[in-house]
Amino acid sequence: MIFSNILPPFSGGIAALMAPIPFLATVVAEDSPIILSGVLLTLVVIYLASKFGAEVARRLDFPPVLGELVAGVIVGVSALHLVIFPEGGLSASDSAIMTVLQGLNQLAPDALTRIFESQSEVISVLAEIGVIILLFEIGLESDLRQLKEVGIQATVVACVGVAAPFAAGTAGLMLVFHVAAIPAIFAGAALTATSIGITSKVLSELGQLKSKEGQIIVGAAVIDDVLGIIVLAVVASLAKTGEIDVANVIYLIVGATAFLIGAILLGGVFNKSFVAIVDRLKTRGNIVIPAFIFAFFMAFLGNAIHLEAILGAFAAGLVLDETDARSELDELIKPIADLLVPIFFVTVGARADLGVLNPAIPANRAGLLIAVFLVLVAIVGKLVTGWVAFGLPGINRLAIGVGMIPRGEVGLVFAGIGSASGILDKPLEVSIIIMVILTTFLAPPFLRVAFGSSTNPIPEASTPVEAANE
Repeated sequence: MIFSNILPPFSGGIAALMAPIPFLATVVAEDSPIILSGVLLTLVVIYLASKFGAEVARRLDFPPVLGELVAGVIVGVSALHLVIFPEGGLSASDSAIMTVLQGLNQLAPDALTRIFESQSEVISVLAEIGVIILLFEIGLESDLRQLKEVGIQATVVACVGVAAPFAAGTAGLMLVFHVAAIPAIFAGAALTATSIGITSKVLSELGQLKSKEGQIIVGAAVIDDVLGIIVLAVVASLAKTGEIDVANVIYLIVGATAFLIGAILLGGVFNKSFVAIVDRLKTRGNIVIPAFIFAFFMAFLGNAIHLEAILGAFAAGLVLDETDARSELDELIKPIADLLVPIFFVTVGARADLGVLNPAIPANRAGLLIAVFLVLVAIVGKLVTGWVAFGLPGINRLAIGVGMIPRGEVGLVFAGIGSASGILDKPLEVSIIIMVILTTFLAPPFLRVAFGSSTNPIPEASTPVEAANE
């Protein structure tokens, strides 16, 4: 749809038999530079908002990704209307950017609507590419060797940390708030994530990254990511059909698990081929281009077998994490991620209409109660994980539970995909975003309290995850 709006139609053949085509070609040709202007101006707003938000958050000692999200809320439908999308029932006249283009080009109302829809689609596609790159980067940061070291305790903590909030959130939404099954499952799945980057940064500052608690938290967070992506692939696929088919659910779970395990098992073979290819290439991009070819192909493969593109990108990251070129690849991917990932985070915030939770409007109070419920389940569902770490007398169980609380960027992936799929209504979508914001803001100070003020920080080497979040 994007390209049909932007590119002029081919001449000849069937097109030659269609009388309206010459007129349409003229209209599209006239629209193309204005659509490009709209995309460029929107990107300027997105990048300014993301950088300003990230810098403010960093100065306040909060994760930069939350600054990008809040900045998106400010420039989006909740405030300035600079970055808005037609899926929310908004029109071109609601967009401040479209108003600027209208003033510069004196556009007819139908042309303005057409340009607004095309420009919005381009930004949405860029955001989707951004989230694929984000999951590829998360996969690269998920050190499989570290998982082997932390052992069974981290696995148990991760499994409980996924199952408890997922079950409690889904059941509560369906039984108490009478939310339909698919949206309730999607919201419950959003509660399963844990942000390894945010937690590991705080643990490093406290000198606890190498402690027993720190190793269990980081290992469990990595496993959480793996399990969370599988859950996301399943519920996103369910959202496409709009119904729960037991056979299909089993296929999705088995397929997603087999896809990840198969990718990891074949990783050793592929890694040798990847290194051999990289050694033979002598031009610029000899590492990053093959890596993205692999990542995008895996994303395509995940999508083609009715899972999710992000699952394929995550699997590609896990595979390439084992290569000898991993450290160099990490550094090469960061500038690309810096360019595209903020588009995803800002657009997630921009789509969130916080007005639907205004308690002054009686109809909004149910949505506000859902937000409170999700926040409570998100916190309690992770706190209980500290008490399932067995065989470790004297361990700080509260610290383990608190360390699992922040949802961060992974939680935003759930919210973004849920919004794009149309499965979440506005109150539920905004409730998930509020849950992500509050858990991510609250976890760092709570973790400092859980470890106690007497903790003596010990300098520790930065992990790849920390570096990505600095």
